[in-house]
Amino acid sequence: MAGAALALSACGFADMRSPLPEFMRAKASDPVAPEPAPDIRRLMRENLEQVFTSASQPSRVRVSAPRREPSGPNWTACVRADLNSVMGKPLGAQTYRLTVGNNAIVDRRRVEDDDNCASETYEPI
Repeated sequence: MAGAALALSACGFADMRSPLPEFMRAKASDPVAPEPAPDIRRLMRENLEQVFTSASQPSRVRVSAPRREPSGPNWTACVRADLNSVMGKPLGAQTYRLTVGNNAIVDRRRVEDDDNCASETYEPI
């Protein structure tokens, strides 16, 4: 009797792709709704010091439209600004790629050759 109870109790954990009748299968979880595109301009205005140091004196800050990250739930955008070095000398326009998740900047890095930031259209913040 214990063996039959054990065998029957496993039916409640049947995978949705199993050959069991549908009423015995586990229900598929609802897909997670995609996060809406973040307001990159607002995020940059509110978190400018998170992307650029105050010593770099960022000016002419411009952002691209957010794009869905191909492998994950986050968004990416490019940001470009005229910066100064720590010695105060102009560095010119510098471009960074931002990763945004849960409506917050989670990562920032300088663009590399394989980034598509050069082809983006930028708008001032």
